[in-house]
Amino acid sequence: MSSPKIELVCPAGSLPALKTAVDNGADCVYLGFKDATNARNFTGLNFDAAQLHTGIDYAHRRGRKVLLALNTYPLARNWADWTTAVDRAATFGVDAIIMADPGLMQYATRAHPRLRLHLSVQGSATSHEAINFYHEHFGIRRVVLPRVLSLAQVEQLAAHTPVEIEVFGFGGLCVMVEGRCALSAYATGESPNCHGACSPGKFVRWQERAQGMEARLNGILIDRFAAGERAGYPTLCKGRFEVNGETYYAIEEPTSLNTLALLPELARAGVTAIKIEGRQRSPAYVAQVTKVWRAALDMLALDAGHFAVQANWMTELNKVSEGQNHTLGAYYRPWK
Repeated sequence: MSSPKIELVCPAGSLPALKTAVDNGADCVYLGFKDATNARNFTGLNFDAAQLHTGIDYAHRRGRKVLLALNTYPLARNWADWTTAVDRAATFGVDAIIMADPGLMQYATRAHPRLRLHLSVQGSATSHEAINFYHEHFGIRRVVLPRVLSLAQVEQLAAHTPVEIEVFGFGGLCVMVEGRCALSAYATGESPNCHGACSPGKFVRWQERAQGMEARLNGILIDRFAAGERAGYPTLCKGRFEVNGETYYAIEEPTSLNTLALLPELARAGVTAIKIEGRQRSPAYVAQVTKVWRAALDMLALDAGHFAVQANWMTELNKVSEGQNHTLGAYYRPWK
């Protein structure tokens, strides 16, 4: 029994990562400009005009798609930066723009009516009513669901919308509803929803002390690492804090989402695309993860009835998982 083909959408934080994703079997790559218009606005990431032109040409020559993340929220003072980014994306010939702001969607539909629009996870649409609103008013063709829905909720949602459903399948987790988190803004004064970076690098400081290596965000102690302990990037939700005299990961433990075991159920639920998180990760990470998911999706498409997660797939993915741990996240809530 075959299964409808599910697209594999892979991260491209750089041109080498884009080429690696395409070469290892990605159906689509997603990327951003080198500015605050995307939600991974970090130094050294993303694409300038020349790189984007080269990347689109490389992908299109091989029959793959390029999706541009334009998924932060403009302010009144910088609205023109975002509309200019929409115009640039249309001129370059991207296959779709991933958007969150309704006003910007309206601009895109009026200025470039043939441009395909996807609703970003930053749009925080968690009901079919919300998704259908974006579809009816702005012609949204696909939605990327936040990582807070159970499998049953995804299935119920997909049954009540004509919009394609894309879900995160692997990578870093966010315990917040994307687009609504204010933790980084509270600590730094810069909202990731508007400036494009959770825990911006300019606020991060590392300092070696007698107790260990300390990581601070705008002066706030996020974590302390012992000698030889692998140090994570200081984000508030993944820090260790002292609570009632005990120090532990009070909000979220380092772990990665891994939904390989749920692929047949996601396919039956009507999922159109699986998204891999990690635009901030290396081309080596992209290669490793893309290979595994390509093999898994090919097996699913060939014979969904006999699909089985291979041990070597899990071994390879655990090597690049946060804390070398994985979870089914919110998808697996059998009581729902």
